[in-house]
Amino acid sequence: MSSERSNNGFVRRFWAMTVKEFIQMTRDRVTLATMIMIPVLQLFLFGFAINTTPHHLPTAILMRENTDIGRSIVAALENTDFFDIRGVLTRAEDMDRLLASGAVLFVVEIPDGFERSVRRGDNPALLVAADATDPVASSSALGALSGVVASALEGNRHIALAEPSKPPFTIIQHRRYNPAGSSTLNIVPGLLGTILTMTLLIFTALSVTREVERGTMENLLSMPIKPIEIMLGKIAPYVIIGLIQALIIIGAGYFVFAVPILGNPLTLACVTGLFVISNLSIGYTFSTIATNQLQAVQMAMMFFLPNILLSGFMFPFAGMPQWGQWIGEALPLTHYIRIVRAIMLKGASIDVLAHDTGALALLTLIAMTIAVRRFRRTLD
Repeated sequence: MSSERSNNGFVRRFWAMTVKEFIQMTRDRVTLATMIMIPVLQLFLFGFAINTTPHHLPTAILMRENTDIGRSIVAALENTDFFDIRGVLTRAEDMDRLLASGAVLFVVEIPDGFERSVRRGDNPALLVAADATDPVASSSALGALSGVVASALEGNRHIALAEPSKPPFTIIQHRRYNPAGSSTLNIVPGLLGTILTMTLLIFTALSVTREVERGTMENLLSMPIKPIEIMLGKIAPYVIIGLIQALIIIGAGYFVFAVPILGNPLTLACVTGLFVISNLSIGYTFSTIATNQLQAVQMAMMFFLPNILLSGFMFPFAGMPQWGQWIGEALPLTHYIRIVRAIMLKGASIDVLAHDTGALALLTLIAMTIAVRRFRRTLD
């Protein structure tokens, strides 16, 4: 009898505790929404946005001669979903500039006398310059290029080959910036931005909520100091920490993994400082929205997940659908990774990277504006 009564008491206490926890969970709506949204976000990002076989890769054509074969090759590349023709060039300088800035990933060069050599069966060379800083994207596209061009020549009835059984041309690939196709050269610069994003977001997201939970925010507000001065004073140490982190990662990449720094180190430092400030501003915005440290960490992780998946760090950016690329373009990490890879691996100058630098500066300005407005509203 006593055993049955004890079991009934256990069930009642267990049920009461369960109901109490559900009620507490529903009161914390931000945490509950985060718990539901993170799996949904992961499902959509992994299921729809991630594609390891990239398509519509930005490509340019350097035409040394305007012939039937040249036009057939351009048409064939335009009709495949592997390549997205961004323009037809006539100067080698334009090719170098587009590859260095990241505006295109491939340049197919049709040399002088190419059509005459194809018709005579001389097996001429078709030159392809590829941005190999992303080995996954470049390898898959280069593998498809030969078949695309060959089918274009075979399907053009106006092109008579001297020896139809013989390959009409040879593709010579020039993998720029990463000839060996080393994944380390691609990963280490990406890790620089990814690690900074993760650590700075979490540190700063906890900053204001920690002060509120400990009751020290009232002490700060009672002092003769303005809210904006509080915010800037709390951000300043993290800027220094972020730059130290960047220095350690770049140093390890250079001395341990042999990742070169071909560009100006001062330019790299300035861009890194801009990126650090953008992440700190976003982290502070989260800290003004969250009511406790758990919510702040959850918000930071929800923002970090799209950064790591949609920035081009883990998966080729060109392989994502259009809506995924739009989201990626709104993330500071996307532009920072492009800039860092271009400076370290290509030796690009800041003027060549004007688009991504301007986008990063704009996103930083927006993040700082929101953080300042939210911070003042929270404290007032």
